[in-house]
Amino acid sequence: MIAGFAAIFLLLLIFVVPPVLNVDHYPLRVISYLRETTGKQVEIGRLALTWFPVTINIDHLDVKNLPIFPAGYVIQVAKIDVELAQQADLFLLSPSAPRARPFSDVEPQAGPLPPCGREPIPAYPGVGGEAIVKSWSKSDLGRDWKPPMCTGWAEVGFSTLVTIAARFPYTSEAEGLLHHIGAISQLTGMRYWSTNHKQWRTLIVNAYALNDSKLDQRREDFTSNEMKEGKVLYFEQFDNLSGKAIYRMHIVEASASRLVFDVENVSTMRYYFIPIFHPGELQSMYFLDRESDNVWRYYSIVRTGKNANRLIAGNESSSVNRAVALYRSLVGIPTTQEPPAAP
Repeated sequence: MIAGFAAIFLLLLIFVVPPVLNVDHYPLRVISYLRETTGKQVEIGRLALTWFPVTINIDHLDVKNLPIFPAGYVIQVAKIDVELAQQADLFLLSPSAPRARPFSDVEPQAGPLPPCGREPIPAYPGVGGEAIVKSWSKSDLGRDWKPPMCTGWAEVGFSTLVTIAARFPYTSEAEGLLHHIGAISQLTGMRYWSTNHKQWRTLIVNAYALNDSKLDQRREDFTSNEMKEGKVLYFEQFDNLSGKAIYRMHIVEASASRLVFDVENVSTMRYYFIPIFHPGELQSMYFLDRESDNVWRYYSIVRTGKNANRLIAGNESSSVNRAVALYRSLVGIPTTQEPPAAP
């Protein structure tokens, strides 16, 4: 069965994905194709393609059980390498390639890892514990760090990179969270800790939903019924640093037990007249998973692109406090609760 999945991977790369070396640029297409072809919930951590010999390297291949069976996985493989035989039209497992190994035998992946079919890095805290907030450095991950495939982020590297892993109490249904996420106007007045001024200050001066990606197309907040899986929505936000900017919000998953959405700027963000973030240079992704009737899990990953203006991009403490303010707002914690995450 593993070889069969590997063969589908290689056929996909040859006939569906354009002939480039970095297949990480096409994560959503690869995963979508595999799910449609196999009829199973497939997750993959990383794909790499080498040409001499033609080999596909697959890290962390997970295939979930069908819904009619107990929750779990029918396949979990830490790493496999598949080579196209040079003198036969066959896909073969390379004799020198590591075979399927239990995850306990594999070194942890360097860098952040969202909850895409496996436990995240950093791990969630215990129930009632403080959120795990981490700012990642380029010295640890390298200038050309590759984002986890399930983020769908094509560009490598970052200027700032912040993750938050938490558990939070919530007794309502997922629809209530969707309603809160779609209430863009309620972001207005959100406060955060300013490391420059050493005080709580307003982060978001104004925010409102848009009919599309154009300016001045204001509308009422998004309803939970609008926020369906695959939906793309737009909103405008006026923050205390970069003024007005338009953002795109993509609902990646939306079910009774899991919500995943990503946000990125689609307009240039400026400090006065100086561009600080070009389109797509401020990205965030959020994963909300129901753990029990009254506990949900939260994981966010936020980055600024490696080419962002240095006037703002290198301020790690500010990035941490902004990410924490959004986390607190979403899970119902006062955004000015002491102590600040990065004083």
